[in-house]
Amino acid sequence: MSGDRMRALVFRRYGGPEVLESTDVEPPVAGDGQILVRVRAVGLNPYDLHFLHGDPYVARPMMGLGLRKPRRPVILGSDVAGVVEAVGPNVTGFRAGDEVFGTVGLGGLADLVAVSAGAVAPKPTNIGFEQAAALPMAALTALQGLRDVGGLRSGQRVIVNGAAGGVGSFAVQLAKALGASAVTGVCSAASSEMVRSLGADEVIDYEREDFTKQGRGYDLLIDTAGNRSLRSLCRALEPSGTLVLVGAGGGRVLGPIAQILGARLQSRFLGPRVLTMVAQTKAEDLLLIKNLVEEGKLRPVMDRSYPLAQAADALRHLETRHAHGKVVVAMSAAGAKA
Repeated sequence: MSGDRMRALVFRRYGGPEVLESTDVEPPVAGDGQILVRVRAVGLNPYDLHFLHGDPYVARPMMGLGLRKPRRPVILGSDVAGVVEAVGPNVTGFRAGDEVFGTVGLGGLADLVAVSAGAVAPKPTNIGFEQAAALPMAALTALQGLRDVGGLRSGQRVIVNGAAGGVGSFAVQLAKALGASAVTGVCSAASSEMVRSLGADEVIDYEREDFTKQGRGYDLLIDTAGNRSLRSLCRALEPSGTLVLVGAGGGRVLGPIAQILGARLQSRFLGPRVLTMVAQTKAEDLLLIKNLVEEGKLRPVMDRSYPLAQAADALRHLETRHAHGKVVVAMSAAGAKA
């Protein structure tokens, strides 16, 4: 970084990871109610790919993007962990030097990012920055999907389709922490031992067994994989059960809109409730996640970590949808303040 500029990874047109470019930009300033964070690591999510690809098309205006190309250079990176550099007006509870983690929306793949003080929490003391950056969006999605949307109650049976992924690996652990009597994880054979280590009571290899044809009668199904029809997923549930669909599907034009409408329609006829969700950034939930990590009840599963110079490769790996756990970009010491 030179002068009053900072490093950032931006894109100026929609496309794949190849459109990313490293450049120097003006650093942000902590505004009212914000803190300025020196980024040490960034957790990547499918959320970032939607911005990069500019899909779904109908959501480009809602995402603050132009229809044909972004109105301005966009810095990806929603989940960050780092050190508070400065505190803006009307902020309490944080001071320069504090280690934090949270979700910033966009802007994480840079040396500095300004974020609302309500969107971060103190970093868990027993893990590093890269592990902490793997937490925010995926852990919030799993927590709120189970507790708030799915209404998980103690003693219920839970199944997680896509248990080896970012959200799924947290859902297995959080289901146990929230009192599920039994948790089943659906994943590949290569991930089965990892999913068992997270606390799954049973693991189903999707390549050998179709869990939707077993009639096992689960109370709650968290689907992060999107590889089964709604009708087949509902077959795995009790008539009074709940299916929570996590993640956006439905193609590049309409995205999740068709999925949401289909869920609402089919929920009326299939018996079990079919619900969709979008995680909300809540400081109290980030604090709960922090506490669970420090208590040893929750741990991030890392697929791999990339240096900033290889962030495009990290996004390519995320595009494959075969990451086992979270993909993280580590900011090099060159961007750190001496």
